[in-house]
Amino acid sequence: MASVIYYRAPLWVGVVRMSLLSRKGLLAITAVVDVAIYAKGRPVSAKALAARNTLPPRHLEPILQELVRAGILKGIRGPRGGYELGRERRRISAEDILRATQILDDVDGHAVDSTLLNQVVLPAVGQAEQVFATALSRISVDDLVLRLGP
Repeated sequence: MASVIYYRAPLWVGVVRMSLLSRKGLLAITAVVDVAIYAKGRPVSAKALAARNTLPPRHLEPILQELVRAGILKGIRGPRGGYELGRERRRISAEDILRATQILDDVDGHAVDSTLLNQVVLPAVGQAEQVFATALSRISVDDLVLRLGP
């Protein structure tokens, strides 16, 4: 049976389960879910999104731009501008978000010329990554929004 790995986060958070996703990936998913919740007929400003989630805007803006380029979000310019979903929330998966922000990009070619790496480690890890990506593809933004309840 596999054991769960724990690490100590800042004291105000306590002990949490280690995430398989990077901070950037988690921020990207959080941003899209926030837009899905708060964009009720008007765009969500990056400033409001950052404030609600206690995120530094300078880290958030590049992520939002990547999501716009991928069509997951639409950027609205102007004084009342911001972001809205680029398509229905049930048609955006966690995997889509992570691929858009290049978290799950496939790595082609490896600079290391290691038989062990290329014949053993990469194929095994690649299988695990595929299972993880498949699981993420089954989680839609709609699923995440519905977790908030009524």
